[in-house]
Amino acid sequence: MNKVVKNVEEALVGIEDNMTLMVGGFGLCGIPENSIGQLVKMGTKGLTCISNNAGVDDFGLGLLLQNKQVKKMISSYVGENEEFERQMLSGELEVDLIPQGSLAERCRAGGAGIPMFFTPAGYGTEVAEGKEVRVFDGKPHILESALTADFAIVKAWKGDTEGNLIFKATARNFNPMMAMAGKITVAEVEELVPAGELDPNFIHTPGIFVQRIFQGEKFEKRIEQRTVRTK
Repeated sequence: MNKVVKNVEEALVGIEDNMTLMVGGFGLCGIPENSIGQLVKMGTKGLTCISNNAGVDDFGLGLLLQNKQVKKMISSYVGENEEFERQMLSGELEVDLIPQGSLAERCRAGGAGIPMFFTPAGYGTEVAEGKEVRVFDGKPHILESALTADFAIVKAWKGDTEGNLIFKATARNFNPMMAMAGKITVAEVEELVPAGELDPNFIHTPGIFVQRIFQGEKFEKRIEQRTVRTK
């Protein structure tokens, strides 16, 4: 099945106000830059965004926050975004902070059809408030629920016309599990090739999880904090 759409505008058709979106990436690495830019243009409001982080003030999901398009963030790390902090402390933005491993597993579980699971992460902290606790091998675990989304938006290094994806280096973080957990998964890729050209042994996300794919353009690939070695 050819899942290619001609551009980002066509790829995001159907996203409406108050939907839940999963957005792949880690920091600014592996984020779907074209799709985020299109969401800003669309002006869709009241979004719940599930993402490891909220970008920075002037890039990534930070652009949606600046535009007041996000109602709630479900994340694990938010320390690089002053606008995020301001909105959270002022009560403008609802925030659900989750241990990073738990966030990844909750997305993976959603894609695998596992509704809930027990984990020791977060026990004894605010994360555990109101959640069931059970003891396994003498260690307390809390019950966490799976996460799914109306749309999952991911970014891959290579993809083919059937939606098979290969991620590169650090970009192979939250992208694969989020691709599994969206009712509709949109993949923007740096290189789009015909079906059959990708070695099946190196495919990270099978095309069965992807409904739409397009070749992105003009990726900036910014670095959050550029660190250089002193002479």
